[in-house]
Amino acid sequence: MNPPVALSIAGSDPSGGAGIAADLTTFAALGAHGTAVITAVTAQNTVGVQGIHLVPVDFVASQLDSVLDDLPVAAVKTGMLGSREVIAVVGEYAAAGRLPNLVVDPVMVSSTGARLLDAGAEALYLELLEHATAATPNAREAAVLREAAGLAEPDELGGLCPGWMVVTGEATANDLVLHGGAWIELAGDAIDTANDHGTGCTFAAATAAGLATGMAPMDAITAAKGFVSDRIARSAGWQIGAGRGPVAHLLD
Repeated sequence: MNPPVALSIAGSDPSGGAGIAADLTTFAALGAHGTAVITAVTAQNTVGVQGIHLVPVDFVASQLDSVLDDLPVAAVKTGMLGSREVIAVVGEYAAAGRLPNLVVDPVMVSSTGARLLDAGAEALYLELLEHATAATPNAREAAVLREAAGLAEPDELGGLCPGWMVVTGEATANDLVLHGGAWIELAGDAIDTANDHGTGCTFAAATAAGLATGMAPMDAITAAKGFVSDRIARSAGWQIGAGRGPVAHLLD
């Protein structure tokens, strides 16, 4: 039987820890055939981001057409979109129903603190989130989305996404899922390691892979949480690079 097809719309990471590299290896580990639309080429490593080259928006659209016109994409994950123009175009494809089981990871700042989004582009994510099955901001990104939407209370975040809003933990290993007006806490065990580069990408990609294979959204989110925790534990003792090392992606 053919594997389900998952699509990542994101930037590249030449160090292999985040972005397209993390997404494709995660898709493969979880039984999905990975496809990719590249929005930006970065120069980065475990220490930081040294440079960003954005792909022209018309070529991002051309890549989307190439994949969507030919392959039966079952789920889509967005990562670094980089510019307001690209966010808007991806939103147009989503509004047209061409991006099924959409998981939006609103990437704005890297784990090393480098800004990965045009200034003032945050508000455009609000339109994209209207078409998402799940959204996976970290706590900082959730705060930015709340500010962009003029929301006073954290509980109002759920109104930005018709599906499941997952605020991933940073200071702790606990994630919060908001759906149907109620918060669900996904508890986790903190792992003492500096190897956490790409955890957000991996979580969103794992959620998309679960959706592509037919899981219900909450089941896909829970499975993604377990996958990321296991991957962090497996790479906790690695020494790859001088900074924040990658998490393991492929299964043993």
